[in-house]
Amino acid sequence: MRLSLMNHFLIFTNKSKDKDLELTHKVKDFLEAHGKVCQIAQFEEPGNKTLRPDAVMFKTQVPPDTECCIVLGGDGTMLQAAVNVRDMDIPLLGINLGTMGYLTEIDKNHINEALQRLISDDYVIEERMLLSGTKITGERKEFTALNDIVIARKAAVQIIKLVVYVDNRLLTTYLADGVIISTPTGSTGYNMSAGGPLVAPQSNTIVITPICPHSLTNRSIVLPATETVTIELGAGKADRIQEAEASIDGHYGTSIATGDRIEIRKAAKTSKILRMNQVSFVEILNQKLL
Repeated sequence: MRLSLMNHFLIFTNKSKDKDLELTHKVKDFLEAHGKVCQIAQFEEPGNKTLRPDAVMFKTQVPPDTECCIVLGGDGTMLQAAVNVRDMDIPLLGINLGTMGYLTEIDKNHINEALQRLISDDYVIEERMLLSGTKITGERKEFTALNDIVIARKAAVQIIKLVVYVDNRLLTTYLADGVIISTPTGSTGYNMSAGGPLVAPQSNTIVITPICPHSLTNRSIVLPATETVTIELGAGKADRIQEAEASIDGHYGTSIATGDRIEIRKAAKTSKILRMNQVSFVEILNQKLL
């Protein structure tokens, strides 16, 4: 039982899915009518106007007294919100305005019911594992992912060589379009589309799935989250330099070239997802996939 009810909320809205903010204000009005403090996130303009579209993250100031972030959109919006509150230990409640909505549990037709349960303290909070990635060669870069870290070829239509190490021991080499390193939460995303396994979100595992492998035998690999995965970009034919890109939760992260390595491990922090319904992972799959 929690010690006190939540009183301070922040609404994080995908404005392309709620253009007039009609649902956003519906949520805000409901909470304020019940004596709660509620703010709507105001997104900052990207400082670098030359950024490619998939590198832009929607950033907002999160009031320090925020106790819950209510997200209106799809799973992509949830991932963006998770970045904003990552270091603040704030749970996310997702209202689905998209399609599949594995992370956004609440249907828009049941908003009032969900909000009533929220202010009545009738919910559970799930802790979801995050991945911490570090480019350890060249210019060092660090990033955190709730879904996945994907290393994939650039525009050139050629396969790339990806050498995979686990705790500094050689595991395998993929000749493929790329490789997905996924959390259990991310297993229902790109990993699933690439033929990878579906993993219960409360699991502590790391899933490695090649993208279009140039082989009949390459399969996904599921590892305990205590392991560290290192991906090295190998050389091409005749030792040509190859280039690839690393993306984090679907957003551009960094470029890499032959010899570069990215080290991936379970992050120290978790992301908190607020759940209203005690629905099993199997039931969710049945509802979303069948």
